[in-house]
Amino acid sequence: MKKLYTLFLVLFTCTISAQIDRSEMPKPGPAPEINLDDPQRFELKNGLKVLVVENHKLPRVSIQLRIDNPPIAEGDKSGVASLTGSLIGNGSTSISKDDFNEEVDFLGARMFFSSQSAFASSLSKYFPRILELMADASINPNFTQEEFDKEKDKLITGLKTEEKDVKAISDRVQTALAYGTDHPYGEFTTEETVNNVSLGDVKKFYSSYFVPANAYLVIIGDVDFSETKKLVKEYFTPWTKAAPPSLQFSNPTDVQYTQISFVDVPNAVQSEISVQNLVNLKMKDADYLSSLMANEILGGGGEGRLFLNLREDKGYTYGSYSRLGNDRHGSSRFRAVASVRNAVTDSSVVELLKEIDKIRATPVTAEELKNTKAKYVGRFVMALENPETIARYALNIETEGLDKDFYKTYLERINAISIDDVQKAAQKYFSADNARIVVTGKGSEVLENLEKVTFNGESVPIKYFDKYAAATEKPNYDAAVPEGVSINTVLNNYIAAIGGKAKLEEVNSYVLIAEAEMQGMKLNLEQKKTSKNQFMQDVKVMGNSMSKQVLNDGSGYVVQQGQRKDMDETELKKIREESAPFPELNYVLKGDASLEGIEDVNGKKAYKVKVSDEKTLFYDVENGLKVQEVSKAEMMGQEIVSTIVYSDYREVEGIMFPFAIAQTVGPQSFEFLVSEIKINEGVSDADFE
Repeated sequence: MKKLYTLFLVLFTCTISAQIDRSEMPKPGPAPEINLDDPQRFELKNGLKVLVVENHKLPRVSIQLRIDNPPIAEGDKSGVASLTGSLIGNGSTSISKDDFNEEVDFLGARMFFSSQSAFASSLSKYFPRILELMADASINPNFTQEEFDKEKDKLITGLKTEEKDVKAISDRVQTALAYGTDHPYGEFTTEETVNNVSLGDVKKFYSSYFVPANAYLVIIGDVDFSETKKLVKEYFTPWTKAAPPSLQFSNPTDVQYTQISFVDVPNAVQSEISVQNLVNLKMKDADYLSSLMANEILGGGGEGRLFLNLREDKGYTYGSYSRLGNDRHGSSRFRAVASVRNAVTDSSVVELLKEIDKIRATPVTAEELKNTKAKYVGRFVMALENPETIARYALNIETEGLDKDFYKTYLERINAISIDDVQKAAQKYFSADNARIVVTGKGSEVLENLEKVTFNGESVPIKYFDKYAAATEKPNYDAAVPEGVSINTVLNNYIAAIGGKAKLEEVNSYVLIAEAEMQGMKLNLEQKKTSKNQFMQDVKVMGNSMSKQVLNDGSGYVVQQGQRKDMDETELKKIREESAPFPELNYVLKGDASLEGIEDVNGKKAYKVKVSDEKTLFYDVENGLKVQEVSKAEMMGQEIVSTIVYSDYREVEGIMFPFAIAQTVGPQSFEFLVSEIKINEGVSDADFE
């Protein structure tokens, strides 16, 4: 009986399996309809439009105020909008900054402000008070000279840190060349324009542009519409009715033919590339979703063609992507971007152009389109869990002129996109014929090959621009070393500049303590050196050692994330060269270093000294100080370039040390600020065990 039952079970299972052909993909069902609750609306007499969506699933509420003004040109006072935004939210005329922030924190809420928006979220039981605080800070800002001066200093400090940031320079030049510096999207903020701004300018900007005429207040969450309407009227009715000034600005145009716009940044360890053209795309356009699909296939992420080509296949970069903007006020941009090694800058430009040309000329595959649709659908559905997403959708329908069912039928329209739709969108919005290729990098290493770039059988011409998008001449890298200047001249000038040979030889050891910030985390650096081939460097993150190197004469080791590895002979040789307190003394004795010429480093001429195949040093022509160090290393089949910039030299016991040490490794940049240097104290043999 048991055998019979088992036989029956096997036969039954086989019968069921035979009915399902698992070799075929199940046919997709119809796209689900997205059920987005329509906001309830009302408008105040001052022009503020209010949208409320009741959602009682969780006891939370989010409040978003957006002032939907056209682009604003700041001119020679660029930075006034940023300063205005940083001052709004510092309490109000009725509550101090400290009391305001303390109450928001006590209620467990979040609240942020900008020059054209505000946002808050909290538990629903605190909603009335949070709405009141948000309205008070928005309508009655506490603009004081003291806070203005603080924020102005912060902004200028931030701008100074970006002076050598290759990506910041690239972004600035890209927008300036695309739109023109007299356009709101093309102008940029400098220390000079910030210094033109007064507290009076901030007050004027606020009164002109932080007005209710184009303002929307979106409230989503566990609220009652009737009660919300009553509260909004009470707190926002005092907002004075006003409309922003009407501004006119030039209409930007693309270049007439594809060309390279090159910006020379001598301290760059990699090149920032952006192939860009202007587009006239609006969310309400019939091909809007098709254009998103085309962009996603080209460079929307790790599955995009640009990423698969430049990273996975060629190994040129950490990642390559494309971006497609939309703007109902005028032109936006399409960009295909990558940060690449200097040696492959020219090749990367060609590959970017090839991929843009390919998606325009050849239909995408059915597999690519299917996968991209699936990713979009998943991303869209997941985003619906976020109240801020719902608020953005509600605002888009109001401000972009969209059909009220735009998001309810979103998935249906995504699934209806065809291969032909994608190709037409690519042909319309991506250009390889009149593209501006902005390359920001180290000209002395990349220009020679960049000048040889051809595409579709034609040379791609190069025009030159400075760091602020002004046309300039081609950089000259042929600065001759003055007659009589040798490698020993350069090294001895450096030794003399920092204290002299006799003074340096008195140093048996020193300790350096420094701190940096990277991605919001504190990095602590401790470095110890002796004249006995002893070296220790420990970098800690939040008190935990992230990377430690130790050399003790004949042996050494490295500890990374808790894993110890003894150094091999090649590694020991490299670190021994740097273990001396002042390696330049050894360079003079050994005579291995060579003088390679003169290059521009951060706007100043510097002697280029090669000390090994992996390391090059730069010394200021005028004062003799070491200003930069460039090192190369092989890691996982790729060449990794590290650049260290030395500045802010200060005297310690008669010897000059750099107190600012900025380092760039791949896409990461951080600056160590030295807090303490001890000479001939604070070091023992135990430090090198």
